[in-house]
Amino acid sequence: MELINEFRVGVPVEEAWTVLTDVERIAPCLPGAQLTEVDGETYTGNVKVKVGPITAQYKGTATFVEKDDVAHRAVLKADGRDTRGQGNASALVTATLAPDGESTVVTVTTDLTVTGKVAQFGRGVLADVSAKLVGQFVQSLEADVLSGGAGQALPADVASNGTAATTEAAGTQADPAAPAGGPTAAPVIAAAPTGPRRIESEEAEAVDLLGTAGAPVVKRVAPVFGVLVVVLWLLRRRRRR
Repeated sequence: MELINEFRVGVPVEEAWTVLTDVERIAPCLPGAQLTEVDGETYTGNVKVKVGPITAQYKGTATFVEKDDVAHRAVLKADGRDTRGQGNASALVTATLAPDGESTVVTVTTDLTVTGKVAQFGRGVLADVSAKLVGQFVQSLEADVLSGGAGQALPADVASNGTAATTEAAGTQADPAAPAGGPTAAPVIAAAPTGPRRIESEEAEAVDLLGTAGAPVVKRVAPVFGVLVVVLWLLRRRRRR
């Protein structure tokens, strides 16, 4: 199914592009999501959703398959599987940013495929939920990141992979055997670590699909629950006979 959402952020397009393509920076703003590992352009994490008394947790990866800094267009491919083996989800997310004065309009098109319990709600319900979750994301983004809060840029002495470079202020180490005032050894710069990097973050609270969508979802789901109640009642009567 295809879901289309649009939102506006109150910063120029270049700033919005820098922030919105920094997955590690915006991950805490995504409802129900927890980023656990980064390996280059591949991000590993969990997404929790709750449907009434049932909670599903999807564990998967997301990778940028396109990132156009000039056109401000990014395409992200995500795949996840229910940790209990009761379904999976995959999405191709395309985000385009357009300047609007001193603000930026962001259009997000999601080609979503889900199986399992979440899929029972269908496109209409998931579209309602998607719109409200995007609204929550934007509120959190503006409050915690764009306002200069938790998502400020890393200082210059932090390596691009998020670890501090142990260069002792790009200093040099003197050779203890060299005479005073003599030449010193070349600067010693620690090599940046390679491979996946773990992200220590708090476990996200599950997104309550029924609570998030509210009345529209209840209206759509109510007939289903009504049928189930009737079926259970008939079964009980048959057993008594």
